Amino acid sequence: MKLRPDLAIIADAVPAASRALDVGCGDGELMAALREKGVDARGLEIDPANVTAAIARGQSVVQGDANHDLADYPDNAFDYAILSQTLQTTERPDRVVDQLLRIAPRAFVSFPNFAHWRVRLALLWSGRMPVTRLLPVAWYETPNIHHVTVSDFRDLVRTRGIAVERAWYLSGDRPTSDAAASWRAEHAIFLISRG
Repeated sequence: MKLRPDLAIIADAVPAASRALDVGCGDGELMAALREKGVDARGLEIDPANVTAAIARGQSVVQGDANHDLADYPDNAFDYAILSQTLQTTERPDRVVDQLLRIAPRAFVSFPNFAHWRVRLALLWSGRMPVTRLLPVAWYETPNIHHVTVSDFRDLVRTRGIAVERAWYLSGDRPTSDAAASWRAEHAIFLISRG
């Protein structure tokens, strides 16, 4: 099974025999990969069709909303919380990040970088919200509430006293450097923990 590049990075980085909660788990693709390596992976998903698909794959998933239902999990219930391509769809990303680090000492957070040069260029030339590979629908159809950038996320974690243990940046499906991430990365993946 070939995972989406950001999910492959996360799957490789989560150690075997750990406990992980995949928040916004979709159809359970990442959870299946994690379980193959011995991770006790659970999921939380808002879309009923995705919940059904994940359960059909044999995954342990409950239907819920990250904006409200993370509060129901006990402190340190997991070793890792995972929020992949979901941060920008939440009502209050800052509160969701706090909840992730309450239920697990470490969290993976990934998101499309709205400051990527193609997005900037599309805004500059057309004056309209861009449609790209990672932002594939018109502004009025998108589930995205907040358009986050690498710099925005770095500022958020810094001001909240959250440590960045590691970061990966992808341009297309290939890694790009930290120095150029602000404008070259289409997608960012952060491993964060309480500082």
